[in-house]
Amino acid sequence: MDDDAPEEIFDELKPKELKFWDVAQIAVGTGLAVYAMWAGILQPGFRKVPLKLQVPYIPASRAQVQNVMTLLKGRKGNLVDLGSGDGRIVLEGHRLGFTPAIGYELNPWLVRLARFHAWRAGQHSKVSYRKEDLWKVDLTECKNVTVFLAPSVLPLLQKKLHNELPDDAVVVAGRFPLPDWKPCRIEGQGVDRAWAYSMQAQRKNKSKLSQDK
Repeated sequence: MDDDAPEEIFDELKPKELKFWDVAQIAVGTGLAVYAMWAGILQPGFRKVPLKLQVPYIPASRAQVQNVMTLLKGRKGNLVDLGSGDGRIVLEGHRLGFTPAIGYELNPWLVRLARFHAWRAGQHSKVSYRKEDLWKVDLTECKNVTVFLAPSVLPLLQKKLHNELPDDAVVVAGRFPLPDWKPCRIEGQGVDRAWAYSMQAQRKNKSKLSQDK
């Protein structure tokens, strides 16, 4: 975490009165915790996912979502959120005109939660949440990609993005930057910061580095 983390982060830690929706979210979160325990211990398929590729669910804050969308301002086409969690990035992307807006999430409980959020917002027929391993998703036609993933998976994700995305694609990372890439724009401060990367620029940089060796 940066030393200049905004005071809003600490404000969120102060006790607040729980409303009905807050209670519902806690109930869902409890169910997700139970699922995680069950999946890790009893579900063979989940145990096959290497530990370093398992990503914990941490909802994006309102500021994080806004910073991501600011970096995508002016762009068009589809939007893909890898590891879409509760789906809020996809919903906001659709609201700003990205179509289709698709979220890929391996956890079936989170897929259901995202679909509920879309239904609650009246957008369930306009966005798509798919239960699919992000490492198996074909990105060759993707123009705008967002990721809120753990640092342990980002080096491997860089390779996938570099190998599959078209030159005119843009990648926006929240919370943690891609370790070996140079961002073209940065938005926000502290834990709310987001980084935008141009695929064309990344390929030029890699080609230049190869020639200099």
